[in-house]
Amino acid sequence: MTFFNADIAAMYDHPSDPMNSPEVIDPTVEFLRQLVGDGAALEFAIGTGRIGVPLAGRGVPVSGIEFSEPMAAVMKEKPGAAGIDLTIGDMSSTRVDGSFSLVYLVYNTIGNLLEQDEQVACFVNAASHLVAGGHFVVETGVPRLQRLGPGEKYLAFDVSEGHMGIDEFDVLQQRLTSHHQWVRDGVATTFSSTHRYAWPAEYDLMARIAGLQLVQRWAGWDREPFTADSRSHVSVWQKPG
Repeated sequence: MTFFNADIAAMYDHPSDPMNSPEVIDPTVEFLRQLVGDGAALEFAIGTGRIGVPLAGRGVPVSGIEFSEPMAAVMKEKPGAAGIDLTIGDMSSTRVDGSFSLVYLVYNTIGNLLEQDEQVACFVNAASHLVAGGHFVVETGVPRLQRLGPGEKYLAFDVSEGHMGIDEFDVLQQRLTSHHQWVRDGVATTFSSTHRYAWPAEYDLMARIAGLQLVQRWAGWDREPFTADSRSHVSVWQKPG
């Protein structure tokens, strides 16, 4: 997870990135606000506060765990971030004070944990922070392996003005490396990050190990139905009450 350095933190919230648009952020925040109810929320890998800060702005008490100090430093400078209780640490093992009705992990960040044992530990850690009846939410992509031809390992996921993104798959190790190149203000920037991918069924098994039960699965934050063609999923597991 060390690839989220100061250079990446400085450009992470660039307005040209679709993930920073109101069309993405607003439904995400509203989904989480409805789920948290009157309780408190804990974000694993809170990063620059892309979701945590606006969620706190809706009146939700928010805490966060973040591994990258440069990412956390960017969040601390944002208006509205002062009320967020931030802890520097690993989301698979770091424990914070309090109990929460919602723990959430967005934008493929579960894949930053590169070993299955680490991902299982993340689910266990989430469950340990939840009150009875609380929810753990994960947003992540669905592996697009069916689009790879025999012997191929590269798959473009975005070719647009200002950005090119290519995934490099290692099917034996169940990992992919996302390669990015941005051109912004005439300056080219490259970035690569390695992730462990998993199918929804594997995450469901991790949840069962942690004592959680699947209650919802959607294709996105607008609650679109999850189908065989969905490229991502928002999954909600609950701690039995």
